This record gives sequence, C-alpha cells and structure tokens, in this order.
Amino acid sequence: MKVMKCLFPSLSTAALRTRRSIAPKYLGLFAFTAVCTAAPALGAQRIYVTYGPLEESVPIESLALFAKEGKIDSNLDGFAQYAKKTQLAEIRSGLQAKAEISHVTIAQFLYTPQGEVLLERLGRVIQTKARQPGFYAIRAALILAASDPEGLTILNVLQKFPTYGIRIDIARGLAIANELTSLINRSNRTIAGIAQLSEAEAASEPAIPPAELLQPQLPGPYTWKKSSVTLTSPNRDRTFDMDIYLPQGSPRPAPVVVISHGLGSDRLSFEYLAKHLASYGFAVAVPEHPGSNAQQIQDLVTGRANEVAEPAEFINRPLDIKDLLDYLTKLSTTDPAYRGLLDLQRVGIIGQSFGGYTALTLAGAGINFAQLDKDCQLENKTWNLSLLLQCRARSLDRNQYNFRDPRVKAAIAINPIVSSILGETNLSKIQIPVMVVGGSADTVAPALLEQIQPFTWLTSPNKYLVLMNNGTHFSTIEDSPQTVFLPPPEVIGPEPALARRYVNGLSVAFMETYLNNKSNFRPYLEPNYALSISRNTLGLRILRSLTPQQLQQFSSAPARTPAPAPALAPPPVPSQPPLPPVPR
Repeated sequence: MKVMKCLFPSLSTAALRTRRSIAPKYLGLFAFTAVCTAAPALGAQRIYVTYGPLEESVPIESLALFAKEGKIDSNLDGFAQYAKKTQLAEIRSGLQAKAEISHVTIAQFLYTPQGEVLLERLGRVIQTKARQPGFYAIRAALILAASDPEGLTILNVLQKFPTYGIRIDIARGLAIANELTSLINRSNRTIAGIAQLSEAEAASEPAIPPAELLQPQLPGPYTWKKSSVTLTSPNRDRTFDMDIYLPQGSPRPAPVVVISHGLGSDRLSFEYLAKHLASYGFAVAVPEHPGSNAQQIQDLVTGRANEVAEPAEFINRPLDIKDLLDYLTKLSTTDPAYRGLLDLQRVGIIGQSFGGYTALTLAGAGINFAQLDKDCQLENKTWNLSLLLQCRARSLDRNQYNFRDPRVKAAIAINPIVSSILGETNLSKIQIPVMVVGGSADTVAPALLEQIQPFTWLTSPNKYLVLMNNGTHFSTIEDSPQTVFLPPPEVIGPEPALARRYVNGLSVAFMETYLNNKSNFRPYLEPNYALSISRNTLGLRILRSLTPQQLQQFSSAPARTPAPAPALAPPPVPSQPPLPPVPR
C-alpha cells in the first residue's frame, strides 16, 4: 500500500480504510500480475488506478526512466517522499526482473482452457482505459513482451499493453485479495490446530524403545534390478513405458507397489522412492502416463498439443494402472524370469498430485459429476488452482466410472487433487488403508481444500493425514532430465531432500504394515514418531483421525503457532551404488 500511497496520494486515504491489513501484500501482487500479462503496436502510455469514483494516473515513461536510470521525475515525486531507499531499490529491480520463458511457451499456455480462466479473472482487475476487461490485452502484452529482445519483464509488459492506458481497479483487486486472505487465515488456523492435536496425541504415546528402533527412511537390505518395457493396452489405443524394480534375494513372492507421477512429471520423478521400496523387498512398477507427463507439456510448448492434459486422462490414468497390473499378472505366470516372483494380490499404490487422484480412484473412489457441476460454477472465482484441471473432467461422457481394483490393498496420495472430482460421497466409499500427504505451502493443490477437508470424508478405519509444514506441491518431486520446467528453489520450498526422506520412511512403514502385516512398523506411522524426526525447517505431523466438527473448530479458532520440533540432526543416508544403464 505504501507504493500506491506514494504514487497516488489522493487515493491512499480511501484505500487504506479498506482492509489495511491485506493491502500491502496484494496490491503489489495485482499490479505485478496485472502488469505481467499483455502487448501493443503503440503501447500503453499511462497507468490509471481507480478506487470507486477516485482516479489517479502515472505515465509509463516515468516508470521506465526510474527502472532504467534510477531517476524519479515530477510524476513520481510522491513516491520518493514516502518510500524508503530499500523499497525503491526493490521496486526498480522488480520492474526489470526478467522471466526466462519463450513467447511460444507463454502463448501456448495462455490459449489453454486453464490459461484463459486465469486471464478472464485477471482481466476484471486489469482493464483497458475504456474499462473493458483486459483479457485480450493482457494476453497480447505477455506474448509480445516475451518475444521482445528485452524479454518478459514487468516494465516491458506495461510498454507492450495494446491500448493507450492500463486501468487497475483497486476495489476489485482488494475484494479478490480479501478472498485469498480469508483462505490463508483459515488454512493457517487449521494447520495450527492439527499440529496441536497431533502433538497432544504424541505426548500420550510411549516412545519406541531405542533397542527396537528401526530407521525406515534409510535404505533396506536388498539390492534390485531395473528393467523397462513398453506396454500396449489391449483395450485402448494407448502405449506407455514402464520401469520395474525387482528386489534381489528378498522373500518371494514380493508384494507390488505402483507409483503414479503427477501432471508434467515422468517416471523418473519418483525413482528415488522406487529404489528405496525395492531395497525393502517390494517389487515396484512405475508407469509413464503419456497424456499428462513431461512430454505432454513439451508438446504444448511446441504446439503439438493444445491442452495441459486432455480430459480423457482422468480415465486413462487409472486404466493404465489396471493394464499394468494385468500385464504383471501374466508376466508372473508365463515369463520364467518373473514366475513366482510377484504377488499381485498384495498391491499398494502411491501417487502425487494427478497421481494422487489416480491412486484414490483405484482405492475405490469414482468420478463425482454432481460435485463437479456444483463446484465448477465457481471455477473463475476460486484460489484453488487445481480446480482448473478438475473441472475439465466435466466434458467426459457421463458414465458411472468404477476404477476400483480389488488387487490394491493400500494407497498413499501425496498432494492429491480430489475435492471436486471425487468429492465427499465417493471418497467415503474407500475402505482400504489410506495415507494422505499435504504441504502447508502448497499453492497448486491447497492443503486445506484438497487434503485436509477430503481426509475428513474418508471412512476407512485405517487412515492417516500427514502434514509437512512449509511443504509445497513440489517438495517430494525429484528433478528429472525430461522435465520441461524446473521450478526455482523458492517454489520448490525448503529442504526437498528432507521431504523425500520423510516420504521414503512413511512409504516403507505404511506398505510394510498393510501389505506385509508387519506390526513392528506400525509405530512409525504414529504422531510420536513423526514429531521425533520432524525438523524446524520442514515440520512433520501425523493424525489418525479428524472430524468435520474439529476441522470447523480449527478453521474458526484464533491462530496458534505450533511448537517447534526438537532440532535434531537427521541421520545420514548412505547412497546406493550406481546402477548400470538398462537397455530400453
């Protein structure tokens, strides 16, 4: 708000009276995002900021002079009076900060249904001088700026806006910011309440005796062999690759764990987890979902695809797993190299994001079209970005899709996107053991909406809610050579290696407990153990039960800061010897 006050003094009093607490964060955000989306033959000359009947403007050339030379002319005098030198430096740097993204990439995304929903919403706040929605102008400015030698900077986007003036509606911006603030506050209160409940349960549990202490986050005793195969579906026009990690010297037949990657990832994104589980005697199968993998994003960028993922992927992904299990069943009975090695009646599934959806459909939840129809009416108003993908399923044929597979006996869903596409009615049908993992800093699939609330809908007697405090949507994903976009460290979040170590340990304990019936691993799924290995930078909490009433109480209660976990150094993780390359 200081920036707005400096630039537009006569607006500041009225604006400050409305939501003083949310303005500082989000007015800058709206100006930034607004400014970061459009383009011109002539280019915009002025920015107009309106708040009800009040209006002020500033020439874009004044901003350009300030950004490029650090000079503040008479049009920005008010800014200089109120802003600190550090703030001036930050804003000058921000105006020139360049996003390394090609005009083809950004154009392809902005013409997808998801991109157009975001443009439509942004266009209500960032308008043309004639007060028309900024949808087309924002898209044009972003593409033109990205194709310009100066690149995609805030200043360049402003200069490429294809109308004389850019109008920013502060009242609408504040209303949107207020919605976001409300969601953030509810999420913070809920996460604090869950931490408090988990810590209370941990205090009532006995500690694991040191002599009996296992370390499931460390590699197990077995080596493994990796092989790869290309699978052709017998009932669909679909071919996909799969990696198999087969443990060596472990008890036979081995239970099978399938790992389903998320949107824009590939089967190498969770290779670390596949190797870890194989070292404990699990046979691990990792398919690549061709319509929602890294190659799909590459195809989008190069113009060979026009969607982030086709709606049919909501059907194809679960069917990929079914085809995979059928193939392994046949392999274990007909191929001498696999005969008697795989137990296809003890199958676990792990999935992340879109893969989390995949895992829960195989666990017993079907597509909920009624819930989608209800929730997707708010698609243009929600801060739940995952809904933009979920709502694409509405275009599917309205059949009763039943993907449940009786071979699947346990499921782990990491950052799943399920609130609308599966919904309460269908999630409540899952009766096998389920673990739901969320991150408090997940901005793609917000923990409150996509993991915490859906967890309360589960009726399975063996269910676990795992929360990583400061965890993001990308915390558990390992870099892959095939990845098109590598998120910057601040987007990935703190200590991704620790997040992956958490997932390794929890996955082993969960699958040993529910596929192998090893009760000595159950204590590693309890709040006490989670608290003992938790670190301040990336906290770990586990809950076995959370009712809708408790959730309502947490979300409406005053915020509480969770007590920090003991600052213990994590145990060193010895690396496995490198594997020789496997022919594809």
